[in-house]
Amino acid sequence: MNNSYDVIIIGAGPAGTLAAAKLIKEGKTVLILEKIQFPRFVIGESLLPQCMNYLDDLDLLPCIEKHNFQIKTGVCFYHEDEVCDFLFEKQYSDGWHYTWQVQRAKFDYALATEVEKRGAVLHYMAEVTDLKTSATQQTVTYSHPELGMQTAICKFVLDASGYGRVLPRMFDLEEPVSTPPRGAIFVHLEDKNRSEKAGENIFVHSFNENTAWIWSIPFSDGTTSVGIVGNSDFIKECESNEGALFHKLIGEFPGLDGRYKNVPRLFEPKVILNYAVAVKQLYGEGYALCGNSTEFLDPIFSSGVTFAVCSGYKSAELVVKQLNGEKVDWEMDYSVPIKKGIDVFRSYVNAWYAGDLATIFFATERKTQFMEQICSVLAGYVWDETNPFVKKHKTLLKTLAKVIRIEESRIV
Repeated sequence: MNNSYDVIIIGAGPAGTLAAAKLIKEGKTVLILEKIQFPRFVIGESLLPQCMNYLDDLDLLPCIEKHNFQIKTGVCFYHEDEVCDFLFEKQYSDGWHYTWQVQRAKFDYALATEVEKRGAVLHYMAEVTDLKTSATQQTVTYSHPELGMQTAICKFVLDASGYGRVLPRMFDLEEPVSTPPRGAIFVHLEDKNRSEKAGENIFVHSFNENTAWIWSIPFSDGTTSVGIVGNSDFIKECESNEGALFHKLIGEFPGLDGRYKNVPRLFEPKVILNYAVAVKQLYGEGYALCGNSTEFLDPIFSSGVTFAVCSGYKSAELVVKQLNGEKVDWEMDYSVPIKKGIDVFRSYVNAWYAGDLATIFFATERKTQFMEQICSVLAGYVWDETNPFVKKHKTLLKTLAKVIRIEESRIV
């Protein structure tokens, strides 16, 4: 069995498979080591249009389109009795006007199967136990139920292990986050009561003074993902007594009109606590991190898969240059731009829980220009610095919310 590759990728999720597709396109040999057997369930089911740029560039759209996933053309925010729709066709940036809502088991497996067809060697149930790095050769040790303990060598390692965070744990790269500990509880349900409009896009409704929110993500097969995000103590309360509070909330929640009351569940509710993570650095000698191995903020704006796809593509692009003998500045060419995008979303996450976005979204008078510029951020175009809501993300949301509050207090 061959044990030498150009690149070894840890993890077969979207970050890993996009990286593999890019590397194979550039003539590099790839081994993917995935700890779990696919297809497997994972959360993060609502994509952003920004993803489409990279999927299209690598000719991965056809392998996804054949699954007929639910087309997503925007996002609908609710607050009490108010509604705010963002349609991607009305965004400021020159970008895609649609994407998908996907069952990740099918979506991730479609990508993994495709890159295998293109030449990647993929071992499921392979757990990385050790990595020795140097300037020119990396040695990866992994266990496999059939192959036993194995050692493979490569020129570069990409960690796309997601929540497994293999190298951050192995190399002590993790660091605490500044946000309060939050969690999520979620389930998939039969969705026979949905209206045609309700079956299109993700529904998001904040409550508990913006400390919690509920999502509804309809799929094309007549099922829906429904979940609640909130402070960890509240999620534990939702989970207690066999999920009594959770089921009550999703059955009676305003705006959902009893759509999920007493409907069959595809599985029992799952819980993730303290999901926010960060790292000290995104790269080191002979390796780089991509996807959720880098940093994960919050699911509110569905940014997880977008950053996975983007960072997988961009890290692979730089690996190709490095292996071809070009000089690569991993700090300026990778770490800085990835962190810039994360920082933009961080401002929006903070503004969501602070209530500033609710003030903007549900203002009595919404300025079309501002809403289109914000829509581009919600579509994932967080590197478009011609957009003032990207370029001035740290201050503009707070300033606009403050102005709106002053104006509306005068009206009252």
